[in-house]
Amino acid sequence: MAKKQRREAGARRRRDRHHHLDERCVVSCTTFNILAPIYKRMDSENCRESQYRAYWFSRNEKIIDRLLADRSSIICLQEVWLGNDELVDMYQKQLGDANYTLFKLARTNNRGDGLLTAVHNSYFNILNYRELLFNDFGDRVAQLLHVESAVPFLLNRSTSCVQQQSLIVNTHLLFPHDHILSVVRLRQVYKILEYIEAYQEEHKLGPMPIILCGDWNGSKRGQVYKFLRSQGFVSSYDTAHQYSDNEEDAHKWVSHRNHRGNICGVDFIWLLNPDKCRKPLKTSWNEAVFGIIKYLLLQVALVSEKNAFALLKADSTDDHITYSSFYHALCQLGMVHTDRLNSDEIEDLWSEADRNGDGVIDYKEFQRCIWSPKCCSQEEDTEIDITEESLDTFEADDEAFGFTVKEAALFPPEVERGMWPENYSLSDHAPLTVVFSPVRMPCSPRAPGRL
Repeated sequence: MAKKQRREAGARRRRDRHHHLDERCVVSCTTFNILAPIYKRMDSENCRESQYRAYWFSRNEKIIDRLLADRSSIICLQEVWLGNDELVDMYQKQLGDANYTLFKLARTNNRGDGLLTAVHNSYFNILNYRELLFNDFGDRVAQLLHVESAVPFLLNRSTSCVQQQSLIVNTHLLFPHDHILSVVRLRQVYKILEYIEAYQEEHKLGPMPIILCGDWNGSKRGQVYKFLRSQGFVSSYDTAHQYSDNEEDAHKWVSHRNHRGNICGVDFIWLLNPDKCRKPLKTSWNEAVFGIIKYLLLQVALVSEKNAFALLKADSTDDHITYSSFYHALCQLGMVHTDRLNSDEIEDLWSEADRNGDGVIDYKEFQRCIWSPKCCSQEEDTEIDITEESLDTFEADDEAFGFTVKEAALFPPEVERGMWPENYSLSDHAPLTVVFSPVRMPCSPRAPGRL
């Protein structure tokens, strides 16, 4: 009870310390997979929209019209047909004339499509731009933009004005053609967060909000979602609509109808504020990988908890799992591969599971670390790491700015009710737009082992 009261008191004190800033600093962000014409199927399975200029030209004109009407501060597009100069010129000319600065990044190995991020010059100044090539078999990429607000504001009780800074990421993760590829998608997100940490250290950056946009090709039920939540990120759309991480809220909205005809919610704008306490990146990675292992054991190997333990310990005569049997089981599940898990990562997983370091994993260790990995949400992390006492130590200099989510909307409106309208033709994805308002907040103490 005392612990709960401390948490509630700490939460109240943090809310009291959030001072809202000038409404002129309100910004918006749109993420949209616009479906490259080289992938859009026509009536025939072997026919693509890219073969018919009139079709792709008209559809992309409508997409641009909608983007210009929304006039978001930041536009993050995926599946832009960068291999077609005419289409690229459409976006460059019309968005450029509307006072946007554009950045393009093609997927590796000449896949034909890629990313486009547009920043409205009335809202942000661009401090830096970086490109991240995953160099995996999916040829996926990511863009990192370091921006500052065009409108300065008062950060603390001093009279000096500052321009708020943010890190923006645009990406498009691998499509999960089979269950094993969840590890690849998880690695792509891990690389993004690892790259962000390295960038922050390289430039000696202070606390600032981080916004991750894109097509994540995974829903709220997947390990990528849980991984980002354990790192303190919140889904802006779910925050705006007060949806939880619980199963009953997992299907309240959709944003994509894939080529298999399935509808799902895969497009997210993630927000991490500087008041969030984050666990070490490697810890979140291990927990998420154990979650994938459990899923594969349940869904692919079709085994129960006790049978899963038996499968992992293989022919060991003792009632424990050896490293050799653990490694062999991961091979059987298809997780040992250059694009999935390497030997060093498997050894890290083993060390995480072998809590007492005796060289084997007993049933209790299996239950705690493999069968029920604690990939917890940020709220659970906050209960442990941020206390009323730690908040007492914050001074004015410990304040930074973050964002609150004012509103978020998907188009067309039917997708917000979990339905996909047959007459929607802009893309096989729904654009997501989020409106953010800047807010002052205390900086979270860093978790052990972080940069």
